[in-house]
Amino acid sequence: MKADPKLYRAYLLKEGLRQVFKLPLYDARTALEGWVQWAPRSRIPAFVKLQRSIVKHRDRTLAAIEHGLSNGLIESTNTKIRLITRMAFGFRSAEALIALAILSLGPHRPALPGRT
Repeated sequence: MKADPKLYRAYLLKEGLRQVFKLPLYDARTALEGWVQWAPRSRIPAFVKLQRSIVKHRDRTLAAIEHGLSNGLIESTNTKIRLITRMAFGFRSAEALIALAILSLGPHRPALPGRT
C-alpha cells in the first residue's frame, strides 16, 4: 500500500466488484450501488470508464447476477474454435475443420484405435 497507493486502490476496486457478483441479488444491488459511487472517486481512468458502463447497463448487470448468467462459456468455446481453425490451415475442405471442431468440442467421443 505504501509503495503505490493507486495500485492498492485499483486492487480494492477490482475485488469489490468481484465480490458483487458472488452475492445474492438483494445484497449485490446494495454492494453495486456502493461500488458505483466509489469508482469515480478513485480517479483511475479505467475504473471511471467501467463505472459509467455499469451505470449505463445496470439493469442488465443485475439481471445477470439474478439469473447467474455469464458469457464465459461462450468466450471459452470461441477461443477453442479459433485455435482449431489455426490448426486446420492446410486442410483441403471446410468439412474437415467442422469435423475437428465437433470432435473437440462436441459430446461425441468415439473410441480411437489403440486407445482405451
